[in-house]
Amino acid sequence: MLAYLEARVVRPLIENQILLVVCITTMVVMLGFGIISPVLPLYAQSFGVGTAMIGLTITVFGAARLVMNLPAGFLSERYGRRLLLVGGPAVTALGSLAGGLAPTFGWLIASRFVAGAGSAIYMTGAMILLTDITTDENRGRLMSIFQGSLLAGVSLGPAVGGFVAEGFGLAAPFFLVAALAGVATLWSFARMPETVHLSREQARAAAEQSRDETPPRQTARQSVLSLLARPDFLLVSMLTMSIFLTRTGGRLTLLPLVGANRLDMSPGLLGLIFAMMTVLQLIVLVPGGTMIDKLGRKALIVPSALVTGVALVLFALSGQVWMFIMAAVIHGFGTGILGPAPAAYAADIAPPGMRGVTMGLYRTFGDAGFVIGPVALGGLADLTGFGPALAFNAMVLVSVAMMFAIFARETLRRPVVPQPQAGAV
Repeated sequence: MLAYLEARVVRPLIENQILLVVCITTMVVMLGFGIISPVLPLYAQSFGVGTAMIGLTITVFGAARLVMNLPAGFLSERYGRRLLLVGGPAVTALGSLAGGLAPTFGWLIASRFVAGAGSAIYMTGAMILLTDITTDENRGRLMSIFQGSLLAGVSLGPAVGGFVAEGFGLAAPFFLVAALAGVATLWSFARMPETVHLSREQARAAAEQSRDETPPRQTARQSVLSLLARPDFLLVSMLTMSIFLTRTGGRLTLLPLVGANRLDMSPGLLGLIFAMMTVLQLIVLVPGGTMIDKLGRKALIVPSALVTGVALVLFALSGQVWMFIMAAVIHGFGTGILGPAPAAYAADIAPPGMRGVTMGLYRTFGDAGFVIGPVALGGLADLTGFGPALAFNAMVLVSVAMMFAIFARETLRRPVVPQPQAGAV
């Protein structure tokens, strides 16, 4: 096992210094996100607001990501990737510091918007950089390693945030996140290289190969419309929207309520089950990345989405703790691929010279699901119950996955093996 991890994770990180730098930065940034998550509702409650306003602190973070992804993509094409990879953590640090110093609830809301904007700027830049430095042959593996660094940060963060808040007060985690984001800013400034030239060189090579003149620069509106007119891009973006909807609406909103209210599970047991799901995702990521590059993107995306849909149905039907745990195991394995594989697909189809716009718009679809999920599925659960809401979540995910299976093309180009000529000895 150790030898396998050394070959599939450690060695690629050592051999690819850019990947190592972006993975370390991402883990630090997402550690900050995890630190805030368990403390934020309690901190918001200390301002004397109701549950709906507490939910707004989460929604506004996602809304900021939603509106900033695409502009960040355009900025990366004009000014380079470093602007996003250095500026994103800096903006996050500013927003987190302001949150810890917030004198009013309105100030806290504004600070969460700023922090969300910083998150969008950095993550969009990271995805574009990964698109620059990967190829069709290794994109699944390297994006899986990146996804692992993201999950590691998110997983470690809540425990750190809880201990810091307990020892130093509810505002203390915000100051810790500001400090971590500041460290990430300095690290990125010192170590993160510029990669926009790789995209521009590919665009020039594509133009020379087609023997066409360099196409005129498109306006922002034309770039977006040209991407939305491509069925493969639209399908993978809709799939990602349904994945994010499942992540925030199904997993983070409904599942804890099902466990606590229907099955009378303790917070400690729920925490262990959710930790187990994350561990399973991490276990699947490394071999899954290899399979993405060997078998193809669709060959992994569609079965993983179907397995996740089955898990959601089992959650909807679960009437005993053992069934909930079984569904959690299936869910962990299913969602392990539903991060890197669609991202690799989107990177595959990014037109030369439009990687920033492509990944920015792709992330915009995902964050739309991030914002819609808790509200839509939570509202449906209020009207119909947890079971129907989770079943609806499963239906949405599986339906989009089947549309993707039928209409989207495979993007992994396998090398053509020459066939022996007739009569050859």
